[in-house]
Amino acid sequence: MADRSHLTTVRFASALTQACFREPYPFYRLRQDLLAGLSVGIIAIPLAMALAVAIGVAPQYGLYTGMVAGLVIALTGGARFSVSGPTAAFVVVLQPVVFQFGLGGLLLATLMAGIIMVLMALARFGRFIEYIPEPVTLGFTAGIAIVIALLQMRDFFGLPISDMPPDFIDKLLTLGSHITDVHWPTLLTGALTLATLIVWPRLRTGIPGHLPAVILGVLASLLLARFGHDIATIGSRFSFIWPDGTTGQGIPPFLPEFRLPWHWETPAGSSLLSLDILRALLPAAFTIAMLGAIESLLCAVVLDGMSGRRHNANGELLGQGLGNMVAPFFGGFAATAALARSSANYRAGATSPVSAAIHALVLMAAVLFFARWLSYLPMASMAALLLMVAWNMSEAPKVKHLLQRAPREDVLVLLVCLSLTVVFDMVIAIGVGIVLASLLFMQQLAGMTRVSDVSSQRKLTGDTPLPEGWHLIKIAGPLFFAAADRVFDDLLEECEGQRGLILYMDGVPILDAGGLNAFMKFLDKANRAGTEIIVADLQFQPLRTLARANLEPVPGQLRFTPTLAAALESIQPDADLQGTR
Repeated sequence: MADRSHLTTVRFASALTQACFREPYPFYRLRQDLLAGLSVGIIAIPLAMALAVAIGVAPQYGLYTGMVAGLVIALTGGARFSVSGPTAAFVVVLQPVVFQFGLGGLLLATLMAGIIMVLMALARFGRFIEYIPEPVTLGFTAGIAIVIALLQMRDFFGLPISDMPPDFIDKLLTLGSHITDVHWPTLLTGALTLATLIVWPRLRTGIPGHLPAVILGVLASLLLARFGHDIATIGSRFSFIWPDGTTGQGIPPFLPEFRLPWHWETPAGSSLLSLDILRALLPAAFTIAMLGAIESLLCAVVLDGMSGRRHNANGELLGQGLGNMVAPFFGGFAATAALARSSANYRAGATSPVSAAIHALVLMAAVLFFARWLSYLPMASMAALLLMVAWNMSEAPKVKHLLQRAPREDVLVLLVCLSLTVVFDMVIAIGVGIVLASLLFMQQLAGMTRVSDVSSQRKLTGDTPLPEGWHLIKIAGPLFFAAADRVFDDLLEECEGQRGLILYMDGVPILDAGGLNAFMKFLDKANRAGTEIIVADLQFQPLRTLARANLEPVPGQLRFTPTLAAALESIQPDADLQGTR
């Protein structure tokens, strides 16, 4: 039997302990981790900034998230190659929080989500990742990708829209009303960045495409500025306060200070330590926790397949929870493992979580030493980066394959999840998707339960025919609430005018409470019809269920036999004669 302890145990810092202390960690492995961490850090710098902008906060908060949460999760988590930080999946959840409660509400929701994730780890919820159907995950991730892509249209095309409305339909109407206001220099900058991101991987240079793409975007914006075309950049759109009280443009070149998340104020000016606000933030916090758990564990599963190793699911949840609890005290918002950065980390030669820690230190160095240069990044280039993230996140080839090859039930679940994510809310999408997938699965499972009259099958009955008025009925499949009523209704028709039925139940693996209730009703009606029932060859679980219900044999009404042969022998004329002596 396969060892499943990685799904059922909670191990603090299991990935770091296993990779660096229980295994030899020579210098060449440290060198590989340094190079991999540097590579992933370079990729993460513009992405972290772009994701912060996408949810409606200043870009430095994305860097703070990658620095703090990325470091804590790397040191305490259970996945060896995962790299954590802000991810695109959170955009649709976090943007409404920022819109309603500001940065302070976002940080407090992240702290609450971290606590929930720690509790999930301690409750060993990591194993439940196996029960999320693929159409659900593909549906909501594809829906998130569409929402993210839509959010980038303003900056990519340079549209003069001050604030995007929160609702999907309103977003479409707002963008449509400004379609003639495209700023062509901005579009040119964004298109050049996007084209570089698409073409660069085909050159096989070994250098991540994000770096040359944003460099070309910066050069294009500077060149266009020389000809009088102003293009929005990080420096022109965002500002910060220096310690002396003066205002600076772009990203502050110093590390974040420690600050209690509830000391921030909401846009309305009220304190965050309010029961009403905490109650209002709880659904968002729960969503962040669930999405963070799903994404981090799915990422770990994919990396397990690539590397041949196993992550500790609950240990990873614990690390993710701790990272999200610590980050808000330093301006970091919700973080989770990012599949693109994690797979790039593994392909770059990472051997341990040290590479993810190096990635966090690279982000810290970017804040301290390169903040001035990061301010030149055009907003159109940031939008282009997120458009590429959205495309990769959509997993379009998988979605296409599922739509073409999967059963209709799976296609329906995917389309429902995608539509609900785009139009309404990801929480609704996941909840409805899982319920719908479960109902459709139960429908399929119930359809597998069959009842057949096998009285004439010599392989089962032998050479001696059944006595007149007796039938042998074979039941195959689970007798649970969704199937049992139909099955026993069919059996009642067999009871009409019959002396007895042998129910051959070796093919029934499950009898639940609903099945038991239907069986008891069937026995009562069969008794009133004068039909004796013999139950033969019960499996362990149905036998245990009947025993717990204290169902005992009743002479002339109900009998149990351990085998089919014993049941057949008990109804032969000789057996009947013996019973009358």
